[in-house]
Amino acid sequence: MKVKDLRKQSGTDWERLSTMTVKDIDFSDNQELTEDFFAHATLRMPEAKKAVSLRIDPDVLEWYKTNGPGYQTRINAVLRMYMQAKSGSTRRTPTRRHIRKSGTLKK
Repeated sequence: MKVKDLRKQSGTDWERLSTMTVKDIDFSDNQELTEDFFAHATLRMPEAKKAVSLRIDPDVLEWYKTNGPGYQTRINAVLRMYMQAKSGSTRRTPTRRHIRKSGTLKK
């Protein structure tokens, strides 16, 4: 989907948004990030995806592609929901690797 198409469907005032500066943005509901926050923060990296060759019917693939960028992510999400339904799993996201401030990995 092109940006032009999104503007037709959106209720956003794109004209006002395009002229806004940082001073015009209300940050009052954002929590201030203090030194304490960063001292206890952990970087969470998503687990790497695995590249595979998958045979999909042409019409199915075309349907996913016509819904815009991210079609492979959407296919993965559908496969994950199917897997969870069949296995009874409630885990919503794949395992994530955590990187401590020191740069070492923890699971």
